[in-house]
Amino acid sequence: MVDLTRRSLMATSTAAALGASVAGVASASDSEISEGDTPGAPSVEGSLKRLSTTAFGAEVTGPFVFEDGSLLYSLQHPEEANPEPFGRAAVGYFSGFTFEFDGNNDDFPEVGIPDTEEKQRRVRSEAGDYTVLIQGREPIGDGEERLGVTQTPDGTDITQRNFAGTQYGGAATNPDCNQFVPTDEDGTEGYLFTNWENSPGCISRVFLSRDEDGEWSADPEDAMNLPNTDAFRDIGGTRINCYGDLSPWETPVSSEENYAHPRVSLTHTVGDVVEAGSGEGILGACQFWNRPNPSEIQSAVDEYDEVDGWYVQGYWAMTGVEFLAYYLGAEPADQSGDTNLATTPIDDVYPNPYRYGYHVDIREPTAEEPDPIKYWVAGRASWEAPDFQGDDRTLYGCSDGDSKGIYKFVADEPIPSYENTDDIAGMLYAPKITNDAANAAESGQRNSPAQTPLEVEWIPLGHATNGEVESWIAEYDDITQADYLETHADTDWQEDPAAAIKEADLEVIANGNRNYITNEEIVEWAAQYEEDGPDGVDEDLRRVPFLETRAAAKEIGASIEFNKAEGVDSVDDSQPGDFVYFGISEFNDDLADATGDVQMDRVDGGVVYRAELGPDYDVSTLEPVITGPDFTDGPQDADDALRNIDNVYTMRDGRVLCCEDGFGGPARSYPNDGLYVFQPNVQVDVDSMAVGYGQTGQATLTASSLPTGFSGAEVTVSVSNPEVATITGVEFPDDLGLTERSVSSDGSTVTIRVADTDRNVQAGGRNVPLATLTVRGDSTGTTDLQVAVGQMDDEDGNAVGANARTGVLVTGPPTVTGGAAPTDPDGDGRYEDLNGNGRLDYEDIEILFSNFDADSVTMNESAYDFNENGQLDFDDVVDLYEEVN
Repeated sequence: MVDLTRRSLMATSTAAALGASVAGVASASDSEISEGDTPGAPSVEGSLKRLSTTAFGAEVTGPFVFEDGSLLYSLQHPEEANPEPFGRAAVGYFSGFTFEFDGNNDDFPEVGIPDTEEKQRRVRSEAGDYTVLIQGREPIGDGEERLGVTQTPDGTDITQRNFAGTQYGGAATNPDCNQFVPTDEDGTEGYLFTNWENSPGCISRVFLSRDEDGEWSADPEDAMNLPNTDAFRDIGGTRINCYGDLSPWETPVSSEENYAHPRVSLTHTVGDVVEAGSGEGILGACQFWNRPNPSEIQSAVDEYDEVDGWYVQGYWAMTGVEFLAYYLGAEPADQSGDTNLATTPIDDVYPNPYRYGYHVDIREPTAEEPDPIKYWVAGRASWEAPDFQGDDRTLYGCSDGDSKGIYKFVADEPIPSYENTDDIAGMLYAPKITNDAANAAESGQRNSPAQTPLEVEWIPLGHATNGEVESWIAEYDDITQADYLETHADTDWQEDPAAAIKEADLEVIANGNRNYITNEEIVEWAAQYEEDGPDGVDEDLRRVPFLETRAAAKEIGASIEFNKAEGVDSVDDSQPGDFVYFGISEFNDDLADATGDVQMDRVDGGVVYRAELGPDYDVSTLEPVITGPDFTDGPQDADDALRNIDNVYTMRDGRVLCCEDGFGGPARSYPNDGLYVFQPNVQVDVDSMAVGYGQTGQATLTASSLPTGFSGAEVTVSVSNPEVATITGVEFPDDLGLTERSVSSDGSTVTIRVADTDRNVQAGGRNVPLATLTVRGDSTGTTDLQVAVGQMDDEDGNAVGANARTGVLVTGPPTVTGGAAPTDPDGDGRYEDLNGNGRLDYEDIEILFSNFDADSVTMNESAYDFNENGQLDFDDVVDLYEEVN
């Protein structure tokens, strides 16, 4: 039996019930709709419990759960006025608390809201005491470094105390991701890797150990800042290190949240620039990357009389670019007065923009000097987080900010199998949201994100090796601020730098920055892509989707519309059937306007989606499981709701840690962010399957997890189209003591009742089979296997929250030759194996050609439409021939 994904089988599957909005009916307006009372906001498909609130001014970032169940997270940029130790950036753990990993939120008491100033100015939990392990700027190693502070090659701390200019965040004030790599078998000692979200970026490594009482401690003498090593400087260092992942091969991975990467602002495309003949009102920050004082571009375009000012997306993240040049060894530029404006461009060493915005894998993490590699081939973005899957090949990543994307990379071979990381090869994909319900123009109404899943297809952008992409990047290594002026201005910058900067700015606005990939190259790549696909573009254009990922994806119509995609995670060593969780911090802006593929209701409090991994580790449906509050809601709705999701962390028992990044926003009665634990509902689903014409197959009905045990259930499974298939029998596992079945006379429905009289199903049980259905394929086609849970009780008789998940069944076409029925070897919905021997061979071509007019072929044209043009023709025979050859 071929195992098939829902996307490839969903010819007749129906979407969830949709709610109409009370505001923002689809119109010709290109503006964001106003927020109203969105149906389902806030709501949770499961249970949500607050474990901690953080200190005033701080975000909750970098959660990590040790092997023993201990929990830590980062105290990111707290207000300095908080009492010690809560007034300085730190990483701490909850002393005296461990998760039990039974899938049940009963292992900790909920902490109340911080309803006094004293409570608001500290980290709080009823589960344990937040105990600081490390704090930013503390001396480490031999005392020559401070934790989280990046240095120049000569060992000078890169801070605004030592250098004039701008810096993205104060040095060592923004700890984010934490990943622990044990050095012993019990996981009681090892190295903690922490991201510091600054520019230049930093990743620290500190030795931790746990004593016999279960308490953790840090050794600052056995600590280092990785970017201060030669290995990191050789790859250009890092920039704005945000969240990350622990790879399946046990290495920490850090993501660069390079917000300055947008080439065009918000919903615009590069094609808009070319069509308009100017980038005025369109260009994003990265076109001004090598401008002197790059973060001042917003002020410049607002002041120039020659252009109408506009929002230059990402301009604020150009802070710290010149400090990054100093990290690489550049001589500091002269600065004028309090404005920190350079009067002399940096013309010796300057960072290459195409070297920042990647996932950084720290190989040999416990070595004296770890070996960093960047996954150049996985695309360039403002990466918030990566999520590597258990196949060692598939990577999902989310890009933070407005009008951004969720991307996928699939390596040709398992990533650890490449001896030389330059040889890592694979395909980069961008998302395309396809369901009408997500689009007000198509559905005729704005639907609530709480009630509407997103159906996603993945558009291939390009295939390359890591080494190829790095070689393309290297072509731009020697470009400096002097090149910006000399390429785009006739004025001699040495004689009149201010005039040269203005002249260069206006030229870049009009015709683009010609020091880097040009607008015309991106548009030409898209034209060739549309004509010949990702593998048919000119060799010199293959670089475009890897170095200009967002711009390229927009140009070919991908759904680059997500706003603040801030979290993605699945269980370690994930397998098909597991869930990937995606956190969208705010569901507004490009998701709630009248443009693009997603035009839905607005929820400023954000949405957490989950998607089931298919057999090939693909995801095709993002279903909402947590919806935050509208910001028009009052404290009665918002105080206990998850607001503005940031990091998500999936524990091994299936629960999900949800961190907030919504400090001081409206709706709540208190300003603090919190850490919540999401306990999913029990998932009751039935296998998807494919059966031959007139043949039978078996589909198992399964409960995903039972954290509080199981006493019994009543479940109904229905075939949505009984002409395609019928249920002919039911069998039960021996562990269930009492069982009963009721199959309808036409075989379209079966209701089962089971009771665990012998208490064989234990609390915490996972993937528990309830019944096995025998289903017969009666005619060619596709039908849903719909599941409805009438009742489910735990071992104490309490009702269990359960979600039903529909399966899909495909019945293949009848025999063509009178022998075995055709099969679909690759699960693509077309039946290449006409002789039914389980493989594609020359006899299949001969059978199709000889029986081209037979009823068994003509009445099942979709099964043999190999060229996918919606009809049966001789080109289908040719396509099948080419597939064999």
